[in-house]
Amino acid sequence: MTAEPAFVIDASVALAWCFEDETNVFADRVLERLVGAAGLVPLIWPMEVGNALIGAERRGRLSQADSERFTELLRQLPIRIEAASPTRMFGELISLAREQNLSTYDAAYLDLAMRSGLTLVTLDEALHQAAIRCGVKEFQAQDMG
Repeated sequence: MTAEPAFVIDASVALAWCFEDETNVFADRVLERLVGAAGLVPLIWPMEVGNALIGAERRGRLSQADSERFTELLRQLPIRIEAASPTRMFGELISLAREQNLSTYDAAYLDLAMRSGLTLVTLDEALHQAAIRCGVKEFQAQDMG
């Protein structure tokens, strides 16, 4: 049985787990926290992570085998993917993106954190600032221990 989601995970955090030069204490603590808690992500998350991996392969930063190993690791983590309705995607998400000056992708994470009442974990500064403006709780690295 999977634990209830404890936080919403932005793709920026997951990608920090993949790339050695992007590793940081915060992302490592989020990964450690997934031992006893689950993460929640919007439907865009696997596509956003996959797109970054394909881009890294094309630039020679990552091999196909490395990408496949990483995606297998992600599949094994307790991360639940939540879909939004087309009405929500074409309505509330676009409005939130416009209001907070975010991409619709980033608005999907913010919206999910707002609706679920969960903390948003992100390394994206614009998304972090939007979360603060919207009153979304934020984790600090020391909170993740």
